[in-house]
Amino acid sequence: MMKAVEAKRKAHSVRPAGRKPVSRRFSTLEVCHLFDISKATLYRWEREGLISTPPRDWRNWRLYTTTNLEEIKRIIRRRATN
Repeated sequence: MMKAVEAKRKAHSVRPAGRKPVSRRFSTLEVCHLFDISKATLYRWEREGLISTPPRDWRNWRLYTTTNLEEIKRIIRRRATN
């Protein structure tokens, strides 16, 4: 059973040569719902330099990366302990 799961996982991790792996991007709304914070809070943290500036799409909308999510988690954890 475990071998079948591992084989399936490996099959999905293979990508065509020369292609970059696609990393998941999150919209502002998704991030706000995920962490239960407001857009104003998210934008303020970005403005204050607490999180790195997320890349933007062709519409100039923010697309948060997993790195951004880790930064947000760190901020929330730090504020919860204070």
